[in-house]
Amino acid sequence: METEKKKYQRREDDDVTLVRMLGKDIRGDIKIETALTKINGISWTLSNAICKILELDKKQRIQDFSKEDLGNIENFIKNPKIPSFLKNRQKDFDDGEDKHISGADLKLRKEFDIKRLKKIKSYKGIRHSANLPVRGQRTKANFRRNKKQSVAAAKKKK
Repeated sequence: METEKKKYQRREDDDVTLVRMLGKDIRGDIKIETALTKINGISWTLSNAICKILELDKKQRIQDFSKEDLGNIENFIKNPKIPSFLKNRQKDFDDGEDKHISGADLKLRKEFDIKRLKKIKSYKGIRHSANLPVRGQRTKANFRRNKKQSVAAAKKKK
């Protein structure tokens, strides 16, 4: 009973291109609404808002868009004209403006914020430096990953 290996047949679905947006490679066969959420700093809500404002078909795949359309989407993401409650940096610490940051800039800004909290020795900064939960979670059962586990005492043999 020998089983024959099936020969691989190429399908149209296999022709997938990668689309690069804001420093992130996104598979081309994903619908635009889902593809935008792969970029750091863009949530489902913001992705939906981008599709509505730019009048994009949410069911269209990202590889089907022209380079001009992708450029327009990228420019809109860099400087979005959306309500302030959708932006991820409301009343920014540096200048007090409402901003929306995405991509690699978001990671950098987050690191700087944590460093600032540690430097001024705020409660959140101290919790960050001790690798403990910052937002008030209980620690009795959870967050034991970094703690040393005590070894149970071995029973003496008679």
